[in-house]
Amino acid sequence: MTKDEKFELVEAFIVEHQHAHYRLAYSYVKNKENALDIVQEAILKALRSVDRLSEVQYLKTWFYRIIVNTAIDFIRKHQRVTVMDDEILTVHLPASDNQVTDFDLQEAVDHLPPTYKTIIILRFFEDLKIEEIADITGDNVNTVKTRLYTALRKLRVDMGEEYQYE
Repeated sequence: MTKDEKFELVEAFIVEHQHAHYRLAYSYVKNKENALDIVQEAILKALRSVDRLSEVQYLKTWFYRIIVNTAIDFIRKHQRVTVMDDEILTVHLPASDNQVTDFDLQEAVDHLPPTYKTIIILRFFEDLKIEEIADITGDNVNTVKTRLYTALRKLRVDMGEEYQYE
């Protein structure tokens, strides 16, 4: 496959799955503008390095890895600055009694270290398989499984639940 054919394939993939890419970036930064910046930067990186995509069947994991790494880099660069969308601010304002939202879980996931947060987001929010997560993170399957269970344990502790053995 020529570089131009790969470029067109990547371009079509990006356009077709743009909402999923935005959702993934947003799950890291919780801000519309920052998520769009991350996606834009990831697209630029992908199109510049399209020749590094050796196997076309790994396009999704290749691009997800770029988004995840770009999001983590963004967070590291902007650690002290936290900007919230208006939607998030209205969610935190006093609400009616019938509105139920699990803020504790969202907050607990946001406070996980990037390695664990990535695995939780990819597994439960993006519904990816363990093998796909391993490809995206560059880890082996057993490492991903161990980190997933560790992250889930940390979430249970952070949310004040006792770890129960059955």
